[in-house]
Amino acid sequence: MTATAPSPHPAGTATGAYVDLRALTRTFGEGETAAHALRGVSLTIQAGELVAVMGPSGSGKSTLLTCAGGLDLPTSGAVLVGGVDITALSRSAVAELRRRRIGYVFQDLNLIPALTAVENVALPLELDGIRARTARRMAADALDETGIGKLAERFPDDMSGGQQQRVAIARAIVGDRRVLLADEPTGALDSETGDTVLRLLRDRCDSHGVAGMLVTHEARHAAWADRIVFLRDGVLVDESGPTPSIETLLDES
Repeated sequence: MTATAPSPHPAGTATGAYVDLRALTRTFGEGETAAHALRGVSLTIQAGELVAVMGPSGSGKSTLLTCAGGLDLPTSGAVLVGGVDITALSRSAVAELRRRRIGYVFQDLNLIPALTAVENVALPLELDGIRARTARRMAADALDETGIGKLAERFPDDMSGGQQQRVAIARAIVGDRRVLLADEPTGALDSETGDTVLRLLRDRCDSHGVAGMLVTHEARHAAWADRIVFLRDGVLVDESGPTPSIETLLDES
């Protein structure tokens, strides 16, 4: 049975702008061959809010996500995470902020095959200097939260696609992550498993006040979000609640 998307986060969830993207531009290359992935995009995401980003291929969705998470820097504009402008930080400071505050869930899961589920989840904590025993305990708690605590000692190749995606989510939420970024996280999953993944993302925003951004091509996935923004040619062209009008925009693109 396909799950229906819940209503926006309930009253009492932590609020306040946590991600603030200000007039972002991102240009690749120079001169006549330059590609303008983002053209002055501004967007804020509140604590406890899940925002879906939609648009045709090449519209700048993934570039917006990587800039929001500090994996890439905009050509101009500011990226504030928790009030800190990461475009003004050193590389090492940005890397530290990413490890401690920002979680990523991508369609290409980037799990390490030679590590068990709990080791994959604990790895970023250990890289940040947390002792191995403490990191594994925190990783086990995150796996429990995603419903696969009993699979902690399995290797990725011994797990289904949906189970691997839950490991990736556990890795994204472990520790004190305040931002959760997901790029087409359900693309390789069946609809029922995909809904389970989206429910986990939604719950993290609702129950922990995390600021979430979901890049997706599918309107039914975007319906899990509080707001939907639509990009075309690197420009934010529409913003609304999860309504059928988004499907119309997709048909027109």
